[in-house]
Amino acid sequence: MKGPSIKNVVLFYLNGFREMRIGKTLWLIILIKLFIIFVILRIFFFKPYLNQYDTPEQKQEHVSQELIDRGIS
Repeated sequence: MKGPSIKNVVLFYLNGFREMRIGKTLWLIILIKLFIIFVILRIFFFKPYLNQYDTPEQKQEHVSQELIDRGIS
């Protein structure tokens, strides 16, 4: 018995996405939410603190010191 080829599987999903009506709206909402999470929140809330250090060793030292300090308190 021969299974479905990769081409048939890809065509099946492509045709399914083409025929979607409400699904396209839901995918648009998902993409907008991902944009907000990864771009907008990154800009305003997650500042790149490690950019103040020049070498990877300085960055490693800072991270390990922060982990130690937070573990003690």
